[in-house]
Amino acid sequence: MLKLKMATDPRWVNIAEKNIEEILTDHAFCEQKAASYGISIIVQYPEKTELVSQLLEIVSEELDHFKQVHQIIVKRGFTLGKERKDPYVNDLKRFFAKGSDKQTLLVYKLLLAAMIEARSCERFKVLSENIGDSELAEFYRALMISEANHYTFFIAQAKKVAPQDLDVDDLWKAFLEFEAKVILKYGQKEQIHG
Repeated sequence: MLKLKMATDPRWVNIAEKNIEEILTDHAFCEQKAASYGISIIVQYPEKTELVSQLLEIVSEELDHFKQVHQIIVKRGFTLGKERKDPYVNDLKRFFAKGSDKQTLLVYKLLLAAMIEARSCERFKVLSENIGDSELAEFYRALMISEANHYTFFIAQAKKVAPQDLDVDDLWKAFLEFEAKVILKYGQKEQIHG
């Protein structure tokens, strides 16, 4: 369903398990950034009433995920810590042409969100199937489903708002190839995309 070209090595979970506090903190900030990103699209495109309405639901879900991760952090006696950078996302942004018109930029923003959700979904699946912690396995299995829904939402919205001369399917295929090269740099740290 996700069509990612490069699968996460399940051994990445061994890295994550060595520092559960760090993977949870990184994950919490991924959820916070996802909510912020949705809000930024709303702010930039307030005239897209249907998109705004649906993004409000996504933002609410992302904030709820942030809350759930934070509750696990606190329950385990950890603290949230400082915000973590996500170089994976910055690398993905390089795929898109600069200086595009506002409508095309919206497509790019939606596809970027779709890719991040797709990779997060895939990583949550790997965690749910390989982590020794049964509470976290169950938690990540539930989040995997939510991320898959977000991924399909963003792809559908990109197709809906795209200018007629922009083939979103072709652009997405090229973006998948690009992401496969980007993700080769990652998978060695206790980060959701790291």
